[in-house]
Formats: sequence, C-alpha cells, structure tokens
Amino acid sequence: MDHASQWNTRFATDDYVFGKAPNVFLTQQAYRLPAGAKILSVADGEGRNGVWLAGQGHNVTAIDIAEAGLLKARKLAQECNVHIDLQQIDLDSWVWPTADFDAVVAIFIQFADPEFRTRIFAGMQQATKPGGLILLQGYRPEQIAYGTGGPPTPENLYTETLLREAFAGWTIEHLASRDSVIEEGAGHSGLSALIDLVARKPI
Repeated sequence: MDHASQWNTRFATDDYVFGKAPNVFLTQQAYRLPAGAKILSVADGEGRNGVWLAGQGHNVTAIDIAEAGLLKARKLAQECNVHIDLQQIDLDSWVWPTADFDAVVAIFIQFADPEFRTRIFAGMQQATKPGGLILLQGYRPEQIAYGTGGPPTPENLYTETLLREAFAGWTIEHLASRDSVIEEGAGHSGLSALIDLVARKPI
C-alpha cells in the first residue's frame, strides 16, 4: 500500500487518531517562535499542531499526503475558528520552497526510511529562513520495545548522534532524549522513548 492509501485508511474514522490537542513538546517550545511567524507544519495529519499554532496567531501552512487527514484538519480549524493553509503534498516529489518560513515543525514524521528522511531533512532546512527554527520530535529506537506508537522499523527512528549530524552547522538550541508518558489519541498512548530537537539556521 502506498503512503497516501495507508494514511487515508488510517484517518478514515470519525475519531482523531492522534487526538485534537497539540503535541506537548511543541507547546513547550513555542515561546521561541516570533510573533506572527510564518510556519510550515510537515505531515500535519489531522491538523492538531497546525491548528493550535494558528490559534496562537501564527501564519500556518500545513501539508499532508492524506486527503482524509486534511478534511479532518479543515473541520478542526473551523471548530477552533482559525484560518490555516492546508495543502495536499507528497513529500516524495514536492519541490520545497527556499528560505520561505520562520519555522518548520515536524512532529512524528517517522514514516520516512533513512534515504527519504535525508531528503525531507534537506527540504526542511532549505525551506527555513536564515535565523529560523526547526522544531522536531520523534521516537528513539527504544520505542519499539514500548510499542506505544510509531513504526516498528528501528532505522526510521532518531538518535542524538543522527540529529546532530543531520543538522550539522545549525545551532542546537535544545536536544533531549527522555522517556515520558504521552496521550495523543489512540495513535500515541503510553510510556514513550522520545527525542526532541530545536535547531536554528545560521544567518
């Protein structure tokens, strides 16, 4: 099954698979964003993070491959009375913009294998303005033993070494590995092996 079909199938439910509340790491790190920032939310799914950011007064573009997810994101935006630019994008073929966003947000985008991940990270870096931020959260390989969310493939998961190498030349403002209980709908629920990154692009 291709990525679009896989995610359309997963999102084909009235329930929000990852809940409607924003990711906690994102809410904790959002103080770093400038007021009214132009933000790209990558693989935003059903919209919980993009909609929350829009509610904080930011100018948000949220992209996802799944039409079913975007429909739910649009519904959530209407419920929250915010405007968000929703675009159906296949990251495998998308031409990333250049230096267009104050921040790029990527929360649990670990559907990408190492080769695809390298291209996504390069695109995220390209899309960020000089002095702008990337906010990234994902799972570490230890997550597989917990079985509380994420892919069963260790090569798709992150380590601190991997992220330091991927964002070499950027200023690492925050990089932390921790185990925490998270409750994000049925998709992410329970003790989780997390890794968080905030990196700033050189000016």
